[in-house]
Amino acid sequence: MSYAIAQAAERSGLSIDTLRYYERIGLVEPPARDSGGRRAYTDEDLNWLAFLTKLRTTGMPIKMMREYAQLRMRGVGTEARRRQILVDQRTDVLNRIAELQGCLDALNYKINRYGEELQEATA
Repeated sequence: MSYAIAQAAERSGLSIDTLRYYERIGLVEPPARDSGGRRAYTDEDLNWLAFLTKLRTTGMPIKMMREYAQLRMRGVGTEARRRQILVDQRTDVLNRIAELQGCLDALNYKINRYGEELQEATA
């Protein structure tokens, strides 16, 4: 299946400008072109964009995303470094989850305290 840039943007949840930017900075290989010279994205391209979106959502810096993308493009022999990038990012995500869990615990404590105070005030 082939998708025009507007369709790829809609399916990926990214803007057309973001797709062009990702191509310009090397996160995405330039997609094939149709007979009219327009970008033609494939399902594989959309899968890669979905993964990039996940990496970005985890807070991975663009610099690291670029390194990962360049290693991916080089292919065989880069697996160890690609894996290490992902392991490091997973560690960062787990640390952020733990920090957010602590924040959630504090919020829950305060919410429960206010609930108790309100009950005592109406009793």
